[in-house]
Amino acid sequence: MQRIPSTQALRALESFARHGTVWKAADELNLTRSAISHQLRLLERELGFQIFNRVGTRIELTEQGLGYAADIRQALNAIAGSASRHASRGVSGAITVSCPPGFASNWLCSYISHFRDAYPDVRISIVTPRRLDDISNPDVDVFIAFGTGNWPSMQVELIIEVEFAPLCSPVLLNKIGGLNEPSDIKKMCLLHLTDYEDWETWLALAGVDQSYASTGIVFSDMNLVFAATLSGQGVAVGDRFTCRHAMNSGQLVQPFDISINSSRSYYLVTSEAKADNQAVVAFSSWLRSQMLKNDADA
Repeated sequence: MQRIPSTQALRALESFARHGTVWKAADELNLTRSAISHQLRLLERELGFQIFNRVGTRIELTEQGLGYAADIRQALNAIAGSASRHASRGVSGAITVSCPPGFASNWLCSYISHFRDAYPDVRISIVTPRRLDDISNPDVDVFIAFGTGNWPSMQVELIIEVEFAPLCSPVLLNKIGGLNEPSDIKKMCLLHLTDYEDWETWLALAGVDQSYASTGIVFSDMNLVFAATLSGQGVAVGDRFTCRHAMNSGQLVQPFDISINSSRSYYLVTSEAKADNQAVVAFSSWLRSQMLKNDADA
């Protein structure tokens, strides 16, 4: 039987393939950048074929490397899924999950039945906070929070980084005759979440007069923004992750390639007191596994 490379090296490759940079992989796996680079070099040497190209000080995956990384991601997903299935035996109790409305309605609600199938004896409740970074509710066992990751005295784990981009209905785009350049965004009604910061940032990045950002409609909830965008009421700066299903189904389109790398991300947050609760551990394990599976299917 051919020797299997170390699990740590394979996880380093999978993380690097997903994030595209060594430092992001190092951050996710709680390792140093040099440790990740060392693991990748050893893996390439052990495999006997080139999985990386060196471009200056950067490295990028070759076609062989991309294919191998995809296979490894599937294998790791299978391992994680197996662990979840076996761990589910005997897990019971109740759990309350707090989740931002957009993440809850556009992602979590699409997959939560998978958790129920894996852990049928766990009773789960989902609530939404008023602020996306709010982790103050004492009745909540697990928070999925959108913020900078700075929650002292809590266990914090990065779930996924976020990109924002203009999104609109293809019906609306066809109705106005399309958008040829960023300044054409003025043909459309801008949709905002709570304030004008999202569009101010994008217009500045696109080189368009920022004063137009103060026009349009302001909503207090992301679900309202999403509903208005789907029905062709205007264009919103949307979260590409939570809007993935709508984009893949053709309900929403991204008229420009210009995206904003958000300074905030989605995190899994638990208190030290509740982190070892078996239902909390089960949900956290399932969430990681489901996110990996989604990345592999994307």
